[in-house]
Amino acid sequence: QVQLVESGGGLVQAGGSLRLSCAASERTFSSSFMGWFRQAPGKEREFVAAIRTNGGRSYYADSVKGRVAISRDNAKNTVYLEMNGLKPEDTAVYYCAAARAYSGAYYYLPSYDYWGQGTQVTVSS
Repeated sequence: QVQLVESGGGLVQAGGSLRLSCAASERTFSSSFMGWFRQAPGKEREFVAAIRTNGGRSYYADSVKGRVAISRDNAKNTVYLEMNGLKPEDTAVYYCAAARAYSGAYYYLPSYDYWGQGTQVTVSS
């Protein structure tokens, strides 16, 4: 069982930046496809970004492309989400997720096997 713990959320003004971290409990992290999702109040959980096992390729939702960067440090069992130019509509709980295998459907929630508890990001206008 892989445990994922997110951190780095908080309250920030519009235009500000945050860096989220997700620490994994297992050494198998390096072979896991990792993703970030978010869920705003009253809305469904949606894909934000994902990254392949070796960090060689990443994927982004159109709504965050150009403002967000996902990265990973396999030596630290950690994946990051750097967010810049934050907007009030980015307010949500952000979740880290891990997939044992890359299915190609990186934007699809059921593609992921493990989820963290989430970290709140609030962007004020």
